[in-house]
Amino acid sequence: MSDQRSFDDRDGWIWFDGKLVPWREANIHVLTHALHYASSVFEGQRAYAGEVFKLTEHSTRLRKSASILGMELPWSVEEIDQACRETLAANKLEDAYMRPVAWRGSEQMGVTAAKATPHLAIACWPWGAYFGEEAIRKGLRLDISPWRRPAPYTAPTDSKASGLYMICTMARQVAEGRGYDDALMFDWRGRVAEATGANAFFIRDGVIHTPTPDCFLDGITRRTVMDLARRRGIEVVERAIWPEELESFEQFFLTGSAAEVTPVAEAGPWKFEVGDLTMQLRKDYLDLVNRRNSNS
Repeated sequence: MSDQRSFDDRDGWIWFDGKLVPWREANIHVLTHALHYASSVFEGQRAYAGEVFKLTEHSTRLRKSASILGMELPWSVEEIDQACRETLAANKLEDAYMRPVAWRGSEQMGVTAAKATPHLAIACWPWGAYFGEEAIRKGLRLDISPWRRPAPYTAPTDSKASGLYMICTMARQVAEGRGYDDALMFDWRGRVAEATGANAFFIRDGVIHTPTPDCFLDGITRRTVMDLARRRGIEVVERAIWPEELESFEQFFLTGSAAEVTPVAEAGPWKFEVGDLTMQLRKDYLDLVNRRNSNS
């Protein structure tokens, strides 16, 4: 079960700029650049049986995200990998969610960030099903977000940057206020994009269709599930998907490090079944991460 306490008041250890510090002491100043100008990037990753799944891919993406924002981290991929392992061990966790986050510090205030020093912290904690166990059985109910994913020429959409999640938080807040679990977001063109924190897949006549990730992250879990489907001989098509096509799909599921593989029963006016293929891919994914936690 997930700890229901506030995230600033927990026992444990957080890796912070090269050393493990007590959880409650892992603090930053109120004038930290990232707090004011969203100069921050992060990863979401899960450990299963004491190993972070595809750890090196996550650490590589973290450094890439920072670089896209013009923030060169002084820690190598290998050093970030090792720091993640140290954090997991220090907290004596086998199955956990892990959050590495890099940000610009408080050395400078203003839009410019030339003198703001990069920092890195890594925390981990127990976290069960992201949307809860009932959602896995019944499928999620998604609202249609009034906010859209931005064009790649207006925002660093290849980066897992915290600033890009502002509209995700707003979209989910609206959805939850309307009684939904989450929201489906379209892109700036009006095409189907993703949920607020997970990639989208649709099934019709045994073929899987997924939006081309040209303005949102090509998720690590997304690629893993596509590979699992193809191993089963299932055709996977990446393409533009328009909202009017949603009524023709039979199944719909989300993927992400936190969400894993979660079925969707409803998205706005469209209904879907929690079908066998969706649940088979969920099982395949969970079997993979619990059996073989490799970086390959």
